[in-house]
Amino acid sequence: MTTTSDPQTTDWQIRVPNRDELRTYAEPVRLAFGGGFSDEELSDWLKRAEPDRWLGAFEPGSEAPAGAASAFSMRLTVPGGEVPVAAVTGVGVRPDQRRRGILRTLMTRQLHDVHERGEAIAVLLASEGAIYQRFGYGLAALDAKIEVPPQQTRFLRATPQVGRVRIVDEQEARALVPRVYEVARAVTPGALSRTEPWWNEVLGDPEYSRAGAGPKYRVVFEVDGAPEAYAVYRIRDAWDERGPNSVLEVGEAITTTPRSVRGLWRYLFDVDLVRTVKVGHIPMPTPLQHVLVEPRALSLIARDGLWLRLVDLPAALMARTYARADTLVLEVRDALCPWNAGRWQLRTEGPSALATATVERTDMPADLVMDSADLSAAYLGGVRPVELAAAGRMVEATPGAALRASTLFATEHVAWCATMF
Repeated sequence: MTTTSDPQTTDWQIRVPNRDELRTYAEPVRLAFGGGFSDEELSDWLKRAEPDRWLGAFEPGSEAPAGAASAFSMRLTVPGGEVPVAAVTGVGVRPDQRRRGILRTLMTRQLHDVHERGEAIAVLLASEGAIYQRFGYGLAALDAKIEVPPQQTRFLRATPQVGRVRIVDEQEARALVPRVYEVARAVTPGALSRTEPWWNEVLGDPEYSRAGAGPKYRVVFEVDGAPEAYAVYRIRDAWDERGPNSVLEVGEAITTTPRSVRGLWRYLFDVDLVRTVKVGHIPMPTPLQHVLVEPRALSLIARDGLWLRLVDLPAALMARTYARADTLVLEVRDALCPWNAGRWQLRTEGPSALATATVERTDMPADLVMDSADLSAAYLGGVRPVELAAAGRMVEATPGAALRASTLFATEHVAWCATMF
């Protein structure tokens, strides 16, 4: 075990565990989330853990952590490529230790560690968005859920049926599904890489994950034997005096072509003896809004998805491509990562959608002024700077700069993260 004092406080010691100590470090997280993890679920989660990326906050003299934070080493798709990132997870403070500066100590230390590792970006899925905006995270990609009565899923336009959907077992799914995911991931800003332990989570079917529903179904949509989409779902079986009242719960549905959108969702909406189809995570916006005769039947609810934090601002900006050639001067405030603060000239050159950037410090007058969280929100192209300016979160020092930045950061594909971490 290594022990160091956090530079931001003299009250808390930050320690890094070895693997045998992970359960102890997970305890404040378990308590913070209401203690609802079974031993089997906790064991499966810790199999994916990277001990050297865990941090525990200890009061001097204590052997039990008051709070903890961790991260996974993953790769994030950005416009034009992908970058290594810290996927922040397992953050929590014991309920009896709140309001003592523990979370700020942990998050500050974690950002410094991420920077020292050479990772330009950190991402997370927030339990509460209000928590992480304090630490420079911006809402970079939306997510949505839908709840649809199958009888209201008539498609607006009839097209010839192409391809077919097959139910496959877990072994065949492990051979086919990751190939489809990688095709989608390559073009989806916000998508994360998955290793075998992550596919165990998506395709495996431990009893604790069922929560009273039936076994997991895995289906692939194929054209001429080549997979173009897949879905993983369960059925929560129920009957009443009117007959079947079952709910089909989609855990994940990934498509790669327009025809696979129609083919996969037609199957999911047409499963027999189902009164409601619930989908917990889909992109926002979703093509289903334009496929159905009655889009409001989706009962679509938009919400926050992926939160992103620029840890090394110039490296992150130079890691992606841009929609056009332009030059903008960005003035950025960043208290927790002071190396990001100041004025930066973002200059892009090259063909549309493939323009590359150089980023340098400058004394030139700013075109846009913002906090690091605002630039982080705009980074993937999922949130437009004109929207942030309208909300008072970006200030135009040069008229029209927000619109120019919106055009510059725009991407062809909707930013979305399908991976729960």
